[in-house]
Formats: sequence, C-alpha cells, structure tokens
Amino acid sequence: GVSLIIAYAPCINHGINMTASNIEMKRAVESGYWQLYRFDPRDKVPFHLDSGDPTMNFVDFLNGENRYRSLLNSNPEKAHYLQAKAKKNSEDTLELYKWLDQIENRDIESEKNKK
Repeated sequence: GVSLIIAYAPCINHGINMTASNIEMKRAVESGYWQLYRFDPRDKVPFHLDSGDPTMNFVDFLNGENRYRSLLNSNPEKAHYLQAKAKKNSEDTLELYKWLDQIENRDIESEKNKK
C-alpha cells in the first residue's frame, strides 16, 4: 500500500559529519527533539509510539547543530527563550503521542474484555 515517511534528515548546514548522520538522527530521538511512531490505519491498533522518554539533554542536542548554535552566539537571550519553547513543544508532543498510544491500546484491551 501507500506509505508516507516523515523523517528527521540532517544536512551539511547543520554542521555535523554527514558520514555519521545516522548518529545525529539517533541523538534527535534520544533528546526528545524527534519522536518515532508508526500509524497504519489497516491495523487494529493503528498508532504505535516507538520512542520513549528522552535520555539526552534537549538543549545539548540543539547546541550541537550550527543553526541553533549560531543564534545562541548572536542573541543568547532570544536563543534561550526559543530553546525553552522548543523543549516545551517537544514535551507536549511526546505527551500527546503517549496519550494516543495509551488510548489505542486501552480500546483494544476493552474489546478483548468484552468477549
């Protein structure tokens, strides 16, 4: 069937070693910057959250990329403000995905219990 893949794809302008872009992608997930999930409407449980809680500091991830580090160097006050907003947005997104994952699984469990 048709698939849509939404991926975090670093580029050379991020200031990372592009031969190790898979490591940057892993860091994005570990920091909570990027969540991994699957959605297949054909499945009985269509939404699956694959990534867990962050294990890496969110701001450390941001500061590892040129695009965020350059703002920190040129306007630290604005950078700190935006970093906090980005972190909060990432946390809120993860909570929403956890809720969706829980709701989907709870619905399946309640259907099992009815039988």
